[in-house]
Amino acid sequence: MGKKAVSRYFYCISIALTAALSGVTVLAGRIDASADTLQYVPFLALALPMLLLANAVSALYWLIRLRFWWIVPALAFVFNQDYLNAVVQYKQHSKPALKSNSLTLATYNVGSFNNEGMGYSCKFIAQYMRDQQVDVICMQEFGTNQFFNTDSVVNALADWPFYYIPSDSMPLLQLALFSKYPITNQQLVAYENSRNCSLLCDLDVNGKTIRVFNNHLQTTEVTRNKGKLEKELAKKDVSSYQAEMAVYRLIDGMHRNFIQRGHQAETIHQMTDTTSYPMLVCGDFNSIPSSYVYKTIKGNKLQDGFQTCGHGYMYTFHFLKRLLRIDYIFHSPELSGVAYYSDHLDYSDHNPVVMSVTW
Repeated sequence: MGKKAVSRYFYCISIALTAALSGVTVLAGRIDASADTLQYVPFLALALPMLLLANAVSALYWLIRLRFWWIVPALAFVFNQDYLNAVVQYKQHSKPALKSNSLTLATYNVGSFNNEGMGYSCKFIAQYMRDQQVDVICMQEFGTNQFFNTDSVVNALADWPFYYIPSDSMPLLQLALFSKYPITNQQLVAYENSRNCSLLCDLDVNGKTIRVFNNHLQTTEVTRNKGKLEKELAKKDVSSYQAEMAVYRLIDGMHRNFIQRGHQAETIHQMTDTTSYPMLVCGDFNSIPSSYVYKTIKGNKLQDGFQTCGHGYMYTFHFLKRLLRIDYIFHSPELSGVAYYSDHLDYSDHNPVVMSVTW
């Protein structure tokens, strides 16, 4: 009798935990408010990939036990179709024929070309872009050094003779845009209290103006803050209070970055919403598709290129088990997607994202 009671107790606990996990996962995927409004809830959106994995394990557990409770974690997937459609495309899209009026754009966080003095990464990246027949390259974290400076990069990317590289005199994480087509207008968008920035360029593509936004939104700084936390906790005689404060500083720093990214996304949305030209909006958003940032920038005017012409599983960040898609190319409806893909390269901790459009 005692064993049955214990077994029944753990059975009920398992059901409760399954329901709680599913509920939290549904909530994480349906958050549509900035970090200003919901202070710590955006952390749930960031954890959505891991939560969905946990629900998959939970569903498998109940299936193995031949219990109908697998339906509960399955509901987490049903209610997160928007997110899943932004990272997995099962069907092959019907693609319009590539016309003479077409453009291929790539976005890539190049991680300062690994600070290499000889520029090997930059030269390999240039060759990759040539192989993909890329017309426009948008780079984030465009960092150079005294041995391989801006002129060296420009020479390596000579196939793209038109470029916009904002002045490095500003304390920013630099952006750059290289193009085979003339740049008729350019603008740097700097954000308050941030090293991150955006830029826009109008390109004359065979007489048609295409506006390109290149963005690098507020960095998460998780790696740097995690290092600080580990250093604090590694100290001898660290008290529980000191450990608690170290964790709090990590969470508070991430929360401030959530807020800044949200404001930056709102700025981009305002700019794209008032643009009459066909647009390509790309870059490192440092946010996954369930985030307020993704939803705000995409809005009702732009389309996610992966959803219109991509296929398979999409991730763009190497770490965290390749679960994160944080680099994007959006496009306005006047442009039809032909191809969208992201190859795993070892020149940065991000993948490049490439998209071809036609009109």
